[in-house]
Amino acid sequence: MSPEEVAPFVSRTRNAISGLESLPMPVIAAIDGAALGGGLELALATDIRVASKSARIGLVETKLAIIPGAGGTQRLPRIVGIARAKELIYTAAILNGEEAEEIDLVNYCVDQNEQGDAAYLKALEIAQKILPNGPIGVRMAKTAITKGMEVDLSSGLCIEEACYAQVIPTKDRIEGLAAFKEKRTPNYKGE
Repeated sequence: MSPEEVAPFVSRTRNAISGLESLPMPVIAAIDGAALGGGLELALATDIRVASKSARIGLVETKLAIIPGAGGTQRLPRIVGIARAKELIYTAAILNGEEAEEIDLVNYCVDQNEQGDAAYLKALEIAQKILPNGPIGVRMAKTAITKGMEVDLSSGLCIEEACYAQVIPTKDRIEGLAAFKEKRTPNYKGE
């Protein structure tokens, strides 16, 4: 790319990744191979990250005399802490799945299988645990957490209150309470 093409390209990439982060449903990243540079920036925008032990994970842009430009300098410190993020970005470190799990960069690290899709299979397992839950409740929980982490605690509690208020009038809430009382599996419809 020419120098004139770089900034618009990076801006479009940043906007696309932010769009993924803004999806109302939980998003799970499965890292079975390399997530370097933009690949990790994409994974950082997800709610849950799973890596295989053999995964290669890092923001390596400083090796190219550039910086992460699609959100990595902002999302990584929010996940692993400022000092750790600075170290990882400044050194262009590449971590394996176990190292990424040790610093909470990924939620899970799994042994790779012969098919090379162990992280993907673990991600599906997590998704299967989310799916039976009330979709409106899950969506409002995501909103409360995401928006609440951007503000002070008092404001975050107000966001939580507003999100909770949105679940009160739902049919799913009534169904969940009835199913609990009747000791049966709820049948949520997203209403």
